[in-house]
Amino acid sequence: MARSCELCGRGPQFGYRVSHAKNRTKRVFHLNLQKTTLVLRGATRRMRVCANCLRSLERGISPERLMA
Repeated sequence: MARSCELCGRGPQFGYRVSHAKNRTKRVFHLNLQKTTLVLRGATRRMRVCANCLRSLERGISPERLMA
């Protein structure tokens, strides 16, 4: 799946771009995806992971706990 975290499954969110005159046009909030190499269940995999999951991994939380 494009533009989604391969660990937690989060994808883009949708909202509005609001001008000073309060005109609303649709917009997309994309995740901050980073390509990183992870060891999952003994195998090395290259994955696209959101920055939030990457921070959790750096704090010592196992990738299996983050998986959706």
